[in-house]
Amino acid sequence: MSAGDLLEAWRAHLADNRRRSPHTVRAYVAAAARLLAARGGEDWAAVAATEAHHLRSFLAERRGEGLGNASTARELSALKAFIAFSRAQAGDPDPAAPRLRGPRLKKGLPRPVTPDEAENLADLVDGLAGEDWIGARDRAVLLLLYGSGLRIAEALSLTGRDARMGEVLQVTGKGGKQRVVPVLPITRAAVAEYAKACPWPLTPAEPLFRGTKGGPLSAGMVQRAMANARRALGLPDTATPHSLRHSFATHLLSAGADLRSLQELLGHASLGSTQIYTRVDAAALLDNYRKAHPRG
Repeated sequence: MSAGDLLEAWRAHLADNRRRSPHTVRAYVAAAARLLAARGGEDWAAVAATEAHHLRSFLAERRGEGLGNASTARELSALKAFIAFSRAQAGDPDPAAPRLRGPRLKKGLPRPVTPDEAENLADLVDGLAGEDWIGARDRAVLLLLYGSGLRIAEALSLTGRDARMGEVLQVTGKGGKQRVVPVLPITRAAVAEYAKACPWPLTPAEPLFRGTKGGPLSAGMVQRAMANARRALGLPDTATPHSLRHSFATHLLSAGADLRSLQELLGHASLGSTQIYTRVDAAALLDNYRKAHPRG
């Protein structure tokens, strides 16, 4: 086998067996390629022989190239998975990854926008667009992110069969997992308005949201539209499309939603990913307390 054969088998395992996202597949395969280039290895047994001290040395070199804590942690996670897979391929009866702890990460708090800001952003991307149908499109996308808590990739993966939305919508999230999310009346109306104005035929199997030439709408176009709107509104750079999903979660939690329900709505694999929103909500409550309390 060659290094290319190893990487192709690893890519196929991630994409077909583990159903990882294309972004994750690219990142994990790239990390494995860097390890093979540094340590060599033409077969599974050679990769399987990688131990913790080898990884430590490799990551030290990567840190010397300017890799930060978060990127180092991601690289380590990818490499441990690759080595565990290699050991399984080599017939190791205990194909566990080397034990090595990554750098400690300071988990940042999401910065939600207010409900008024979310609505203003959606309206402004409509007003700033060069064509009416493009403005209707961008408004519909942002309302799906804020009103239903979708990831931008989930919104852009919707097809023409989703154009006539009801009160709920079934979406496919990370790892191919499906979930049902609510759709607000304002969002349903926005999607219907876009579908009526769109100059391209919205067939059931084709993307719902189209680019200016009729192809699938890219995430970059949505991000640019929101960047223009946030600058016009004087909002910080943290007001991104993904922050609308954070806002959906934070506002639901403030209204009394429990964490398990929120986990289902967001499509988080673990409750730990959802629990960060309790910190956001506590911070907001403390801020309000300090403003209102006479001794604050």
